[in-house]
Amino acid sequence: MKNWITGVVICMATSAFAQNVEFKAANFKENKEGFKKAEDAIDQGNEAFKLGNEAVFAVKDVGQHFKKALSFYQTAQAFNPNNGLLNFKIGVCYANSNDPFKSIAYIKKALQLDPTCDPFLNYYLGYSLQLEAKYDEALKAYTAFEAEYKKADDFSKFVTQRKKQCTTAKAFEAKPVRAWVDNVKSLNSANDDIAPSISTDGAEMIFSSTRPNSHTANEFGEYDYDIYASTINESGWTTPTKLQGPINSSSDDVSNCLSYDGNKMLLHRSDVDQTDIWESKLQGATWSEPKKMIFHISSDKANEKYACYNDDGYRIYFARDNAERTTGTEIMFSAMQSKMKQDYMAAANLPILNSNFNDGPVYITIDGETMYIASEGHESIGGYDIFVSKKVSGNWTAPVNMGYPINTPYDDFFFASTANGKFAYISSNRAGGQGGFDIYKVTFWGPEKKPITETEDFLLGSIAMPVKDHNIEQSVEVKKKSLTVFKGITIDAISRKPVEAQIEIFDNATGQIIETFTSNSATGKFIITLNSGKNYGIAVKATGYLFHSENFDIPIGADDNLVNKTIELKNIAVGSKIALRNIFFDYAKATLRSESNSELDRLVKLMKDVPNLKIEISGHTDNTGSATFNETLSQQRADAVVAYLTAKGVAASRMTAKGYGSTKPVAPNTTDDGRQQNRRTEFEIKGN
Repeated sequence: MKNWITGVVICMATSAFAQNVEFKAANFKENKEGFKKAEDAIDQGNEAFKLGNEAVFAVKDVGQHFKKALSFYQTAQAFNPNNGLLNFKIGVCYANSNDPFKSIAYIKKALQLDPTCDPFLNYYLGYSLQLEAKYDEALKAYTAFEAEYKKADDFSKFVTQRKKQCTTAKAFEAKPVRAWVDNVKSLNSANDDIAPSISTDGAEMIFSSTRPNSHTANEFGEYDYDIYASTINESGWTTPTKLQGPINSSSDDVSNCLSYDGNKMLLHRSDVDQTDIWESKLQGATWSEPKKMIFHISSDKANEKYACYNDDGYRIYFARDNAERTTGTEIMFSAMQSKMKQDYMAAANLPILNSNFNDGPVYITIDGETMYIASEGHESIGGYDIFVSKKVSGNWTAPVNMGYPINTPYDDFFFASTANGKFAYISSNRAGGQGGFDIYKVTFWGPEKKPITETEDFLLGSIAMPVKDHNIEQSVEVKKKSLTVFKGITIDAISRKPVEAQIEIFDNATGQIIETFTSNSATGKFIITLNSGKNYGIAVKATGYLFHSENFDIPIGADDNLVNKTIELKNIAVGSKIALRNIFFDYAKATLRSESNSELDRLVKLMKDVPNLKIEISGHTDNTGSATFNETLSQQRADAVVAYLTAKGVAASRMTAKGYGSTKPVAPNTTDDGRQQNRRTEFEIKGN
């Protein structure tokens, strides 16, 4: 009985721990054809694997090398899943992908099957353990790699950096910063979703995604990056839609930075082996065909990406990867001598911001005083981390890690902040996402306050990190800006439709013009940021409309203010016809219903604001019924509107009433919708 139990244990142990199976013909006598295909696949994969490793050593973009290697290795893995070296190589491919957590199982299996399969096994074992936040074990693996791999001199900076990351991560995770990091599920897909950039008021977002699109997928079934947009409402972010206009191409289009006024965007576009920075402008509802930036920024001899605007509009910061450089991308900037000429000068390096690894993307706050940088170097806790640099006496300070849980052992990069600094959005491929890179929202708590009651503390909640412990040691500084976001729309006072208008903002104390801009032709929207503690004037002009002006105060200390104005412009162009769509009558009668009052009162205000305005009120019907009845009804309804306006103090001599019946349709009378459009009341400006 004892021997039988022992035999069962041995059998179970043997089945639980698979043996290493070499790719030798003798091991696959029964399937020679399958062995030959697997062997050929490994040989093809090894070619791409070598190129990928060379790129890693040179701190270059690994491109598609590891993906190509993986596609071949998976063929061999399906044939023989129990080879230590093959599992190791698959693990390395995943470790250098956008899904690094997938590498963990393969690296551990390689260790189990054959601990001597590759000199770099302990290095990647250390990386796997680092991803699992097992930092002490990871340090042991990295140390073992150094001791075993005698040729590590040319790889020493990577090992040194990894060991430093583990030590740093332990310290950061022991004292997490006061912030929540939540996956924004409504924005993300099973593909890569990166590069969030938000409008100054935080209401609109653009980002890039490799979710399926109308273009042809590559050999791995992956789609190119296109740029998408979403807006926020009471329910959260809306379903993303692709940007309108020719901004997206069949190449990778990656959004970099939305301008502070939301009217232009920097992006980078990859085509074959060249990546450059381009700019697109918002024209109404569509984004223009991007134009490549001047050669000082988009050089033919280097790859550039991750560009951002400076607060004053004179500089563009970006990342460049020079061919001869072996420390990855570096942050640079190019400045203009004149905005009018757009004469950018030769790009300059910023040594204090750059490391011996890849640096960038970059984001600069609207006040120009804070820069957020993603970097694989500096005091990273693994992969890309987000760092902050401050402008002191005109110079940027050394980048400081933003801490955990904003940063993790995975890649955490890109950064876009709301104007008040309370919220930010990042991209991360940390474990637990929806696939590849996802977009996450960072909510900063600000300085810790003394709790009044336990119940009050729990008024705040987070999906990713519910409040369970009040003893959070470290706080993230929430940048307090003496700025106010001033946004609004310009619309027709009666039709409520958007109007493109020229807007001037000026300081009433000095008379100086602060900004001149144009509202969006499709939406009427505008957005700028103003210093608090001043009285401002606004002057609005649009062709065919009455000049509009007003003033408003932004008090000192209005750090989180949002001034939101709807500017109603009064149409005075002779010949203009405006349909009054919100005027309602009882069925087949000329009796005005109370729901019409708001629309009619706006017309009363227009007539009083423009005392010389003369108008015709016209009534229109569909073709249902006799022509005589329709003409009579439309005349009576026009008369009823004039009577309402007269009762409100508008001189009858300034108005005429005319019923046209069904003689002037604006849509076919063959459908319910068409007939509804034809049943309308209009006014036409006859003089001013």
